[in-house]
Amino acid sequence: MNINNGVASTPPPPTASRLRILLSIPDAERAAFISPETHAALNQLGEVTAIAPAQLQSLGAFAAAAAETDIFITAWGFPRLDAEHLAAAPNLKCVVHAASSLHALVSDAFWGAGIPISQAGAAMAPAVAELSLTFTLSLLRRVHQLDHRLRSGTNWDDARIVPRAREISGARIGVIGASRTGRRYIDACRALGAEVRVYDPYLLKGDPLKASSASLHGLMANSDVVAIHAPATSETLGLIGAAELALLPDGAAFVNTARSTIVDMEALYKEVHSGRIDAALDVFDAEPLPVDDPWRSLPNVLLTPHLGGATADSRRRAGGIVVDELSRFISGQPMEHALTRTDLERMG
Repeated sequence: MNINNGVASTPPPPTASRLRILLSIPDAERAAFISPETHAALNQLGEVTAIAPAQLQSLGAFAAAAAETDIFITAWGFPRLDAEHLAAAPNLKCVVHAASSLHALVSDAFWGAGIPISQAGAAMAPAVAELSLTFTLSLLRRVHQLDHRLRSGTNWDDARIVPRAREISGARIGVIGASRTGRRYIDACRALGAEVRVYDPYLLKGDPLKASSASLHGLMANSDVVAIHAPATSETLGLIGAAELALLPDGAAFVNTARSTIVDMEALYKEVHSGRIDAALDVFDAEPLPVDDPWRSLPNVLLTPHLGGATADSRRRAGGIVVDELSRFISGQPMEHALTRTDLERMG
């Protein structure tokens, strides 16, 4: 990073012969992201040094690793790139984040420095959409309720007494948020014969989903399943509250693999606890979810510990995106998954 007349500017992309890459992914996840083939591809792009984020938490340790580094490949737990850390990395020219959310990584100082940044969140979209579809099918077929009854010792005949199962073909699916994950989910539901409606106030004219758009209240009142695929932003904070949840038809299902802040979780709990609706959740207000959390005791919910995007396939895709993005940067091409501050604010 150079400062000319008080204005930050980024040096031109380095050549591979002098490119120094700091690969910093938690030890438990590194092999999933960086296969031997991916590591070999990175070595073709420059000199790779792997240091876990846990070893970079002191400013001194960070400075020792970053002083001569041109590229950061980051993931969870990497130190926040504030003014102090940027000063300790004077040669930093590009950051590629192997995960999705950048909020804990970037700062005002980072954006002011003009350093290009990209992320591999697109790798997780198919995985999260697939979990959302899995939830949808499970709730419609009452798998969660039947499993709970059998495991809890209910006799065979009583275990079979649940609301009649539904097939997805012909089911009314309401999707909140036409994100890349939401679109994958929509395609999958439609391929199985579902009738899909979408609430997203930012659908552009000409978007194929425009013909399927609905108001938020109309969608909530006329869906057998509602799935959340919106980003967590100031606009979506508490978007689904008690009034919206009350519109769901009796027996409806609610799926959230996005962010818990979009939903009033207390209001959702009340609706689910009453038995009026069922729910499947991968995200919670408190994570890790406490062992005594009341959500764990409900027989009509399906819970997973925020692992929607964490498949072996998505991790491999993310590693591939990292290599592709660095290749583009080195060759002077725009990075396909680069983000600006405005992009990040819109994505949440």
